[in-house]
Amino acid sequence: MASSTDPPRPLRGDARRNRELLLDAARALFAERGVDVAMAEIARRAGVSNGTLYNRFPTRQDLIEAVFLDRLEKNVELAEQARGADDPWQGCVDYVTGICELQAADRGYNEVVTRGMTSPAAQQLQATATAALGDVFDRAQRAGTLRADATIEDLAFVVWGISRTVDMTGDQAPRLWRRHLALLLDGFRAAAAHPLPEPPLAAGQAHQAMATD
Repeated sequence: MASSTDPPRPLRGDARRNRELLLDAARALFAERGVDVAMAEIARRAGVSNGTLYNRFPTRQDLIEAVFLDRLEKNVELAEQARGADDPWQGCVDYVTGICELQAADRGYNEVVTRGMTSPAAQQLQATATAALGDVFDRAQRAGTLRADATIEDLAFVVWGISRTVDMTGDQAPRLWRRHLALLLDGFRAAAAHPLPEPPLAAGQAHQAMATD
C-alpha cells in the first residue's frame, strides 16, 4: 500500500503532460517570435497557469535550454558526421551548413545560438562537438584544404554573421544566408589565403562572449 508521502500517480502524469504542453508552446512561440516572448503568453498557449510554468521552469533560461537542448545534440551529430566524411573539406562545409540551416529554420534558435547555453548538459554536448570538430579541422588542415591558421573559435564569427543575416533578410530573402555563408567559407580555404592581421580567440573565449552578450 502506498504511503502518505508517495506522490499521487495522477499528479505525476499531469506534471509530465504539463511539461510537454509548455515545451510545445514555447517551441512554437520561440520559432515565431524569438526567445524573448512573454512567459505568460507561453503559459496561455499551453493552457496552464503561470504558476505551473514557473514550477516546471523557474527561469526563462531553464525553459530555453529544455526547448533547444536537442539542437546541441544535433550539433554533436553533425560534428561526428563531418569527422567521418571522406573529403575533409566537404566535412567542414557540411557541418557549418547544417548548423546554419538550423539557425535559418527557427528564429528562437537563431537567437540562442549567438547567446550560448550554460547548463551542465549543454556544456557537455558543446565539449563533445568541439572535440569532434578539432579532428575535423586537423584532417582538413593536413589535407591542405583548410587554411592552417583557422581555429574552431573562428567558426563563432560564421555563426554570428549568419545569425544577423537570417534576422535581417529572412522575410524578404529566406535563402540569402547561403550566399553569405559561401563568401565566409571561401575565407577558410587554404588556396590563396592571406596572413590574418589578428590572433584568434583563445579556446573557450567564443562561449564566454556569447554568455555575456
